[in-house]
Amino acid sequence: MTVRRLADIQPDSFDFTPENRVWVDKQIRKYPEGRQASAVMALLRRAQQQHEGWVPKPAIEKIAEILGMPYIRVLEVATFYTMYNLAPVGKHFIQFCGTTPCVLRGADAIKAVLEARVGPMNAVSADGNFSWLEVECLGACCNAPMVQINDEYYEDLTAENFDKLLDDLAAGRPVQRGSQTGRRTSEPAGGLTSLTTWYGAQGNQHGFGTTPVPDNEDVRTAADRDPALDDALAARVGRDMPERHAEASGREAAADIGSNDTGRQRTGGEAPPAEADTGQGGLGGQRDVANARPEGSVAGTGTRTDDPVGVNQAESAAVHKPHPESAADRQESPPAPPADADRGQTGPGSPAAGPAASADKP
Repeated sequence: MTVRRLADIQPDSFDFTPENRVWVDKQIRKYPEGRQASAVMALLRRAQQQHEGWVPKPAIEKIAEILGMPYIRVLEVATFYTMYNLAPVGKHFIQFCGTTPCVLRGADAIKAVLEARVGPMNAVSADGNFSWLEVECLGACCNAPMVQINDEYYEDLTAENFDKLLDDLAAGRPVQRGSQTGRRTSEPAGGLTSLTTWYGAQGNQHGFGTTPVPDNEDVRTAADRDPALDDALAARVGRDMPERHAEASGREAAADIGSNDTGRQRTGGEAPPAEADTGQGGLGGQRDVANARPEGSVAGTGTRTDDPVGVNQAESAAVHKPHPESAADRQESPPAPPADADRGQTGPGSPAAGPAASADKP
């Protein structure tokens, strides 16, 4: 790691604006009394935002005063973390990713544009609009090559579209963040090649979570028949069309009631015999296949444990509420022994019975 030093030219003083001072006080109140030093990184960040993208020495001193910290402690933080700029930067500060995935995808051409238009690394352009710094991986390797300009990512760059991007920024024109080639998030550059049933053939929001009707049933893939997908889509329909979902739920409830009535008539209101027990842990060890929950489902919710995150789980309380135990699922307890049953204290040979109780034995 290179040694990071403060800039030679520094402003005379620094203080937070009234609005930022209110924000600073709010950050400090997040921490217990005597632990206000925990806010140091947040305050350095706000000072950098206020002071044209870099942290001057007077700002470090001011933060140390506010937090009651030694100046050297705040300086240590500011010089250790590279996200704090210690010297003036351009209005549009460009962090250029020069690690392997971006290089393999043409980052050298992007670097050449920066050197030609802005100048060497850490230099500010003559108009004050740009400066740049080569950094380590920024985590957008799928859309390489890329740069971060201030707080935004710009991806899928070429020498041509990057040069145009800099022109637009310099002129104050609106620019497109993210992919510069029209790619949606990190999808394949040529469009979706999998999960098209789930995300839609075009991968757009309108197709999300819908199942297109196939022209030929034989061409449906195993993914199209995935039970988890079917459950998730059914749950989505239930949320989007509550009337239909309520009607279906009513029919299911009526069917359950009818099933329970039939069981009561068969047994006369008494517990079924052991050999008829359908509980998974009952004495009979049988399982009621017709009423068994689907493999991987969450009891009482219709939600599968392998559902995609966020699908059919809009109400966490409904998913995780305790499931009332049915009679078929309860373990049958052995009958309690009679009150006068021998418990080893009064039987023949026991201390309480005395010698006479065992006189007939050899």
